[in-house]
Amino acid sequence: MLSVTDPAPFAPPPAPFNLAEYVLGAGAATPDKIALQVLRLTGAERWSYARLTAAVRGIGTGFLRAGLVPGDRLLLRLGNTVDFPLAYLGAIAVGVVPVPTSSQLTGAEITGMAALLDPAAVVAGAGIALPDHPARVIAAADLAAWQALPPCDWDRGAPDRLAYMVFTSGTSGRARAVMHAHRAVWARRMMWAGWYGLRAEDRLMHAGAFNWTYTLGTGLMDPWAIGATALIPDAGIEPAQLPLLMKRFDATIFAAAPGVYRQLLKMPVPALPRLRHGLSAGEKMPETTRATWQEATGTEIYEALGMSEVSTYVSASPERPAPPGVAGYPQPGRRVAVLGPEGNPVPRGTPGEMAVGADDPGLMLGYWRAEAETTARMRGGWFLTGDTVAMDDDGAIRYLGRDDDMLNAGGFRVSPLEVERAFDAHPGISESAAVELPVRAGVSVIALFYVPAAGPLEDAALAAHGAELLARYKQPRLFVARDTLPKGANNKLNRRALRDAWKEGA
Repeated sequence: MLSVTDPAPFAPPPAPFNLAEYVLGAGAATPDKIALQVLRLTGAERWSYARLTAAVRGIGTGFLRAGLVPGDRLLLRLGNTVDFPLAYLGAIAVGVVPVPTSSQLTGAEITGMAALLDPAAVVAGAGIALPDHPARVIAAADLAAWQALPPCDWDRGAPDRLAYMVFTSGTSGRARAVMHAHRAVWARRMMWAGWYGLRAEDRLMHAGAFNWTYTLGTGLMDPWAIGATALIPDAGIEPAQLPLLMKRFDATIFAAAPGVYRQLLKMPVPALPRLRHGLSAGEKMPETTRATWQEATGTEIYEALGMSEVSTYVSASPERPAPPGVAGYPQPGRRVAVLGPEGNPVPRGTPGEMAVGADDPGLMLGYWRAEAETTARMRGGWFLTGDTVAMDDDGAIRYLGRDDDMLNAGGFRVSPLEVERAFDAHPGISESAAVELPVRAGVSVIALFYVPAAGPLEDAALAAHGAELLARYKQPRLFVARDTLPKGANNKLNRRALRDAWKEGA
């Protein structure tokens, strides 16, 4: 049997279609129901579906009055506040294309992204680095006043037209803008049963910040699209405080990156009688963390495998738990395959490259202004993910690693070339190599191996250099001086040799 699935076709979205209208549509039947609670130790800020929809449509009107027109690109530079999803949906409501970005990015990083995007405007939160770009700056404070404006009309159109963009690290070391269509949110319905076990009566708590795309999708848009309640901890809430908030606010599903689970389990976890299960994505969940969670809560954690270009497509779920060592199963409706070097499906049990059908409704439209890179990811009707996997006889997917040297920093994919470029500019470094290294069970960090130009450098000075040029999640936590760096026959840097030597203690 070949490593390929042939699912029943997934129902297309209605047309005309607008992503923001769809996300908020289920709540129209229950306008007084709580759509969002921003959780604090002393209480919660509550948003009903009626208030949420009015705010989004008012902000949409504000964008139009500010001179933006459908198709304009809007760079979001916002912190961990509710302004982020409101601005995001408000832009999409009127056909403006929002581009969310991490608030941790430095001025140099965001300037490079703005040069690629050429946005018409930037929504700016206080204290967040802005690009050196002539685009108009809209203060986040303006959004609050716009919430009371008359509701905008929905900008409806073809489901496959551009809705938003997100940045992802590329193997070239340059950030790429991934273009997504309005239909991408409709494709997320495959996750409701294929990963979440999501119901309209659920209260889904996501531990991430508002301005993280994992939170935006799993923590906000998906619960709202089914008419459930989203619970988001306020800025400043520590992981150790999350179980108390789960109990106090009756969370039924909890979503977080593996590192958050690991941190919150350092403290005793109270009884959580309403909790059904947890969700995890971004990096592999250590089995020790999973076992500790199960012992503490009596519930399972269901993981998902995905990427910015297509969101999640393989996952475990309450309906179909994954056996040990298995990433999960293709979500119902996903056409996937494991391909060999010639681009054909390999026999089941044989390692190959994971591929998703080019007709998947959640697949990106392409990379912004990078047609060659877009084309390079496609082969014979498949989108190549870069993940090496094997498919079991029952369709289960075993994750075996990546076919490149991409780093995983707390759920963020980071190109080693981007880190190396920043440190190769240091006058005391001749060359460098960024590698992800395990430092203890279930924990890995970005390490920088470097050849000094004269002598070894102080770690503190190197860390300060990184802080000037890189977002915090991209910064190395470990610095190792070497006389030379291993190279292959074509003089290409051999990062795998560095990882292997480190693990062997060399």
